Amino acid sequence: MSEESAKIQARLIRDLEPVVGVELERHLSVQKNWYPHEYVPWSEGRNFAGPLNGDAWEAKDSRLTGVAQDSLILNLLTEDNLPSYHTEIALSMGRDGAWGTWIERWTAEEARHSIVIRDYLMATRGVDPYELEDLRMAHMSLGYQTPYENDMLHTIAYVSFQELATRISHRNTGKISNDPIAENMMQRVSLDENLHMLFYRNTLSAALEMEPNAAMRAITDVVTNFDMPGANMPGFGRKAVQIALAGIYDLQQHLDEVVAPVLRAWKIFERTDLSGDGLLARDELAAFLSSSGKDAATFNDKREVHFERLIARGQNPIRIEK
Repeated sequence: MSEESAKIQARLIRDLEPVVGVELERHLSVQKNWYPHEYVPWSEGRNFAGPLNGDAWEAKDSRLTGVAQDSLILNLLTEDNLPSYHTEIALSMGRDGAWGTWIERWTAEEARHSIVIRDYLMATRGVDPYELEDLRMAHMSLGYQTPYENDMLHTIAYVSFQELATRISHRNTGKISNDPIAENMMQRVSLDENLHMLFYRNTLSAALEMEPNAAMRAITDVVTNFDMPGANMPGFGRKAVQIALAGIYDLQQHLDEVVAPVLRAWKIFERTDLSGDGLLARDELAAFLSSSGKDAATFNDKREVHFERLIARGQNPIRIEK
């Protein structure tokens, strides 16, 4: 981070403090506490093989489709890395005043997500528990580090998009699970993610008013290099492809349901307060969105051809109907 960028960051952290306080109070006024244990069908559970001499897990134990298992595992492992996310966000924003109060509250709320998803999967024998634990150990041992050198503007821009992306992935995972219990659980988790997105989106909106050019650069950097926080987990690539094919989360959804609405809320392409690098960054963003739209259309066409071949072979592809 340049010396000038560091000065901007320090000034924004100070000047945004009242905004963070207002957003925190708004969040607390609309957020409803919920209890993970209420969403888990405990009566379905039984002991696993091991010290308690239970039954070994078998693939037939799970009522979930393969793609629903993949998506729940990916979503759970992403949530598991919360300690790393907490660290990165705290380093970028600081833990003083309203900033620190928000970070601790956000962390406490996010922790519910991994608790409820894991408890559901264990009670219902939804996935292989040994594979899940091995993946958790491997993923958390890698941790997560932001590529933005603890830069507050980039961090808030990133989580504004990431929280909404996670909401959509959770929601659609519930839909494709073919289990009303899982769908209800994932809808509850999705509500949290949406509220978290609103906090970050509104905070960055205020930053755009204070430092439009620096904020615009952060937004462009994040959108053009966006990766989900679980992208470094073992097996992510294969799972991501299956999830995209099923329509749980694909590039078109990312552009239409995540990037576009957040950019609209910030009035990115209507702003008249940009200059210099801010204008350059907006032009870069527009070019990227145009190119990505073409990539999404190509993927959609290839997916339809893939499904047509499966149907011709007498197979019924698992996907979310649009």
